[in-house]
Amino acid sequence: MKMERKLPLRDAWVIWFLLGVVMINYPFLHIFNKNLLVFGIPLTILYFFVGWPISIFIIYLFSIYLGQDSEQDNSNNDPKSISDEETP
Repeated sequence: MKMERKLPLRDAWVIWFLLGVVMINYPFLHIFNKNLLVFGIPLTILYFFVGWPISIFIIYLFSIYLGQDSEQDNSNNDPKSISDEETP
């Protein structure tokens, strides 16, 4: 028995893609476009250098989850493993 996901994975990918598009458009760039230095780095550059690795990490987590999910599906649907269990 497989538990149903609360949010289908495909919908989650679309949501993260749209969030990424929004994060590099006008409203957010305008918010971070200040004459402010954080550790000697302009805030806009810091926004990109922190946001980009976070988005890559989220994609990495999605890909790990997809790999585990497909392995479980393959093990549940493998006819060889079912026939091996039935033979004495």
